[in-house]
Amino acid sequence: MEEKIVLVVDDEETMVDLIRKNLSKCSIPVRVYSASTGEEGVEKYENLMKRGMKPHLVIMDLNLTQWGKGKIDGVEATKRILQIDPKANIYGYTAWFATTWAEKLVEAGAKKVIERTILPSEFRKTVEDILKHA
Repeated sequence: MEEKIVLVVDDEETMVDLIRKNLSKCSIPVRVYSASTGEEGVEKYENLMKRGMKPHLVIMDLNLTQWGKGKIDGVEATKRILQIDPKANIYGYTAWFATTWAEKLVEAGAKKVIERTILPSEFRKTVEDILKHA
């Protein structure tokens, strides 16, 4: 089975580590790349594409400026990735899921916002379902 490439854009290292560990248990092979700012996420997406490794899925946090490193949030990062690749498969994954801000992420082009409060096993199943159709 083809290895699927996932780009996680989240400014919390602990969350990235948890996602990476969780996705390592997927029933399909997954390679996880990460970025800790929106700017880095856009750059990494573009670089992966140039290397022929277009991400099958981008998992995008909303609040990428919380720890002071980045200047753009998940909405802006989503817009910029979609300028590079209008077919990018972007899903939000955030604790801010029930906000106007999350709605703006979908308006910017994300397919859906996944609630960060779901169980890790449910998140993994959701990602597997997305990747099976990517």
